[in-house]
Amino acid sequence: MSSTQQPIVPGEKITTGTTLLETTTAAIQGFGPTNKIHQHLCAFHFYSDDMTRQVEAHHFCGHQNEEMRQCLIYNSPEADAKLIGIEYIISEKLFLTLPDSEKPLWHTHEYEVKSGMLFMPGVPGPIQRQDLDKVCKTYGKTIHFWQVDRGDNLPLGIPQIMMSLTRDGQLYQKLATDVEKRYGVSFAKESENRAHMTGPEHGIHPLANAAGKGLKTTLRETDCKTA
Repeated sequence: MSSTQQPIVPGEKITTGTTLLETTTAAIQGFGPTNKIHQHLCAFHFYSDDMTRQVEAHHFCGHQNEEMRQCLIYNSPEADAKLIGIEYIISEKLFLTLPDSEKPLWHTHEYEVKSGMLFMPGVPGPIQRQDLDKVCKTYGKTIHFWQVDRGDNLPLGIPQIMMSLTRDGQLYQKLATDVEKRYGVSFAKESENRAHMTGPEHGIHPLANAAGKGLKTTLRETDCKTA
């Protein structure tokens, strides 16, 4: 499945009654958490245990504070996009407080940012670079629930840990070219404009990025604790 195709979800089409009900509730209720979303980031993820499975990921993010933001991840920015996962982004300071057993679940953003492959669609370069200079120093924890890359029309299976690209030659050229064409960007040109940016102050932690190994979540049966 290409990055622009959408899996067809089984079920009847939305009725006029449902649409009217949604319009009514939208006028009455508040949507505080989603109203805090203030930016759209486009990047690429791969399954931690399989780099051949690369996914275009559109992040819609809001800050909790200056050291943490949280993002809803969709497979496209279109109205029919599928909510495929979430990402938490934290500062190096917060990352260093995590126990060592937790650190491998988090990935770095330095290469993503400096390569130009992480960008804000539609936002002028000078403006987005102000924020991406901060993102370059952060760590992210990403979990995908919906494996749209294999054509699943429902979120099947268990959540999977995702990782980010860390060096040249990892991203499929076809995927890169497709995104550059659709959004009118040049990763190479933007990389030149970000050459001055720096990553984490203490360097990339050796336990980050799955400590250089593959991670896969698995389901294990166990006894259920009673109240």
